[in-house]
Amino acid sequence: MILVDKALRRRAAEGTPIRVALVGAGFMGRGFVNQVTNSVPGMVVAAICNRTLANAERAYREAGITKWATVDDAQALAKAVAAGTPAITSNYAAVTEADGIDAVVEATGAVEHGAHVVLSAVEHGKHVVLLNAEVDGTAGSILRKRAEAAGVVLTGCDGDQPGVQGNLLRFVHGIGLTPLVAGNIKGLQDEYRNPTTQKGFAEKWGQDPYMVTSFADGTKVSFEQALVANAAGFTVEKRGLRGADHRGHVDELTTKYDVDELRALGGVVDYVVGSQPGPGVFVLATHDDPKQRHYLNLYKLGEGPLYSFYTPYHLCHFEVPLTVARAVLFHDAALQPLGAPTVEVVTTAKRDLAAGHRLDGLGGYDTYGVCERADVTASERLLPMGVAEDCVLVRDVPKDAVITYADVTLPEGRLIDRLREEQAGMTDRWPAPWA
Repeated sequence: MILVDKALRRRAAEGTPIRVALVGAGFMGRGFVNQVTNSVPGMVVAAICNRTLANAERAYREAGITKWATVDDAQALAKAVAAGTPAITSNYAAVTEADGIDAVVEATGAVEHGAHVVLSAVEHGKHVVLLNAEVDGTAGSILRKRAEAAGVVLTGCDGDQPGVQGNLLRFVHGIGLTPLVAGNIKGLQDEYRNPTTQKGFAEKWGQDPYMVTSFADGTKVSFEQALVANAAGFTVEKRGLRGADHRGHVDELTTKYDVDELRALGGVVDYVVGSQPGPGVFVLATHDDPKQRHYLNLYKLGEGPLYSFYTPYHLCHFEVPLTVARAVLFHDAALQPLGAPTVEVVTTAKRDLAAGHRLDGLGGYDTYGVCERADVTASERLLPMGVAEDCVLVRDVPKDAVITYADVTLPEGRLIDRLREEQAGMTDRWPAPWA
């Protein structure tokens, strides 16, 4: 942040702002457009892609922009960008292929469509910031490999819980401690919530009921913690995480874990419900140097062996422009997998499901996602949550059972399935940002 704000002001003074395109003008996307337009010097939202153009128009209008061009292809969009004219389109290839766009923010929340957007952007030399934990948690490793080959940055975002944890992990490593737990603070966890139960909340805040349901039923936190695990090389203690109901402060969690077990596992991801300061994130870390442990005790972090660090908020779209700037100006990422996944999100039945039933999407009535070790997911052929939509069951599945590939027929011709196959053969490893 301290480097980024100064670098952005320099770009503003030089008249060379970062030109970013947004794909997906939903609730978070609109907030991002407003933030960049009114609070971020040195950056402009040069284009917005949304399959419903009225939503793209709304995003610009809510940010105070009243004139834009409507374009159909990359050539027309490039002309608008060169002229400094904001542009809208329903064709994602227009923004991913156009000259003049420095970075693409993918905010659709859709896995199959998001994968197409990311690959196209990477292949055309665009940095990509993912406001889409679902595609990242399903195929993030192979997508990063594609980005590395193209010389661009693919990254999760500041402001969302995974990115905030990534920054906190980096800080804790930077002051010489060894993180052993990365955690998410939730206010609610009920696997059986659905779009009907969440309708009122969604309407109150102007959000999509399916997206809100994915927050409530644990699918979102599972994706978020999988991203953190894959970026830190961590694992899980058990399927579904520990997920304690803890109404006190996160500092109290330092006594709730066995340090030797955490060391043996190499670090774990987790979440707690109802803890303070919510809705933030936390990292529990240890230090091997007794001299430094003495200082940590003096500085009120306790006697150890675990020490608590936390960020008491996550500000979502407010911070995403920082990620764009980090990628474009410094070739730096907020959060990336280190290689093949260590943790996956697997599909679990929210109710009894009958053979022949076509599964609905994330945050729906049929399924919820839980974290599992990637090696277990592979050996038991568990169905990743990110590929479950539109799969057809070939046998009955009882409530709370994890669905496997053997239980379903996959839709034909999907990119996400091809990416999963390619990802399964990955051997690439990249250094952690603190290495």
